[in-house]
Amino acid sequence: MPVIHKSPLPDIEIADVSITDYVLRKADELANKAAFIDGSSNRVVTFAELKDQIRRFAGGLASRGFTTGSTLALVAPNIPEYAVVFHGCGVAGGTVTTVNPTYGAEEIRFQLLDASASILVTTEAAMPVALEAIEGTGVEEIIVIGEHEDATPISDVLTADPIDQVAVDLSGHHMVLPYSSGTTGLPKGVMLTHRNLVANLCQIESAFPYSEESSGLAVLPFFHIYGMQVLMNGLLASGCTVISMPRFDLVRALELIQEHKITHFFAVPPMILALAKQPIIDNYDLSSLEMVMSGAAPLGAELAEEAATRIDCEVVQGYGMTELSPVSHMTPPGQYRPGSVGVTVPNSECRIVDPETGEDKEIGGEGELWVRGPMVMAGYLNNPEATAATIDEQGWLHTGDVAVIDEYEHIYIVDRVKELIKYKGFQVPPAELEAIIISHPSVADVAVIGIPDDEAGELPKAFVTLKPEMEAEAADIQDYVSEKVATYKQIRMVEFIDEIPKSASGKILRRFLRDRS
Repeated sequence: MPVIHKSPLPDIEIADVSITDYVLRKADELANKAAFIDGSSNRVVTFAELKDQIRRFAGGLASRGFTTGSTLALVAPNIPEYAVVFHGCGVAGGTVTTVNPTYGAEEIRFQLLDASASILVTTEAAMPVALEAIEGTGVEEIIVIGEHEDATPISDVLTADPIDQVAVDLSGHHMVLPYSSGTTGLPKGVMLTHRNLVANLCQIESAFPYSEESSGLAVLPFFHIYGMQVLMNGLLASGCTVISMPRFDLVRALELIQEHKITHFFAVPPMILALAKQPIIDNYDLSSLEMVMSGAAPLGAELAEEAATRIDCEVVQGYGMTELSPVSHMTPPGQYRPGSVGVTVPNSECRIVDPETGEDKEIGGEGELWVRGPMVMAGYLNNPEATAATIDEQGWLHTGDVAVIDEYEHIYIVDRVKELIKYKGFQVPPAELEAIIISHPSVADVAVIGIPDDEAGELPKAFVTLKPEMEAEAADIQDYVSEKVATYKQIRMVEFIDEIPKSASGKILRRFLRDRS
């Protein structure tokens, strides 16, 4: 019999509305309050302005024939317009696929093709890459945040008459398609419905309530599910002010916390490391902080406690995946336990299953974490095989992470079944890098693994076997990869070996490579 660990938190009612209606639920009563403050320019966008711009952008899309079944690609850093485009697309009844703005043209093109995007929205700075990326795709128009001779200015689109939410099937319509490598392999479009997104915001709020005086520093990228949901959508839905940063700069982050008396800082482990270790922290008043929340990669208990002591603020972590919209476990205020990622969110349940035997584990037993709840994705776009490998017939999502549950119903992530490398919170799939490196003319075989690193979490390292009588230096391999992938996917180390260790079935034995590193 399955051993099902239910959430210790009471079930909640999930609002039966679109994600935009939920996010803007307080916009009218807080009309003159700052919804966004752009950390680069201190530009303010009020809730009334945000709502109006979202409805007008939706109207501009509708006038172009963009509606249910249409997909828009959004390639931009954290700026207030991100929410305008994201939610304007949703109001028009379309689907938005969020793209990493540091991607090269080939990576963007893959996503445009896979998601069948017909419109691309980006910034002036990204236009050269965008123009290259749309070649050979179905993109018919680029809308630019700013001005460019080869694109439609977003200001033109915002002159349209505002429209209300186009009717969509909240449980069936795929509102957003972020891309994730899942538990293995190349990036896949994660189909998240309005219901998925709203459910997870409701789950997060019940475990992690804000006041309307709360504010959040939003430096984690909005294209990533953590930044998109926990920061942008979650804060706005609670009537909080989002102070956005287009990229992380420690000094500027500290200045913004001090200047705006920010209450919540959402981070990844390298940022926590800076809070714990950097001498400059002492030069700033961080007393407004009520909680620092770490996610996207494991945070060591000792580092969390060192940072918490340093800034006199609770530092906790949560757990989730893009496929979980994203939060399945979080630490409610006052319930911190060292090393824990928190308790299961409401309306959800989990199992700890031995990956070898399929046996369920009781409290204290190690096994793969399985999760079931209303935030579980609809599946992977164009990939039923990967969907079936991740979500079973009973609706359990197999996370690929090894976990333990304690007597207090807290979850601890202790290892990974899956092979993904976590570099500064970003997923780096070894298979993608191996496919690039094996195409190098001097390479006979390759394996890529993650090497533990205090600052980055893990560093991608390539083990390379060269073809007979061929030569290559580490820099040759690194340069070859760097031309084809985003910065965070770069190979940081290369080791040449005579043979890649493999099982009888041909599977790379990565544990042997980890042992020699």
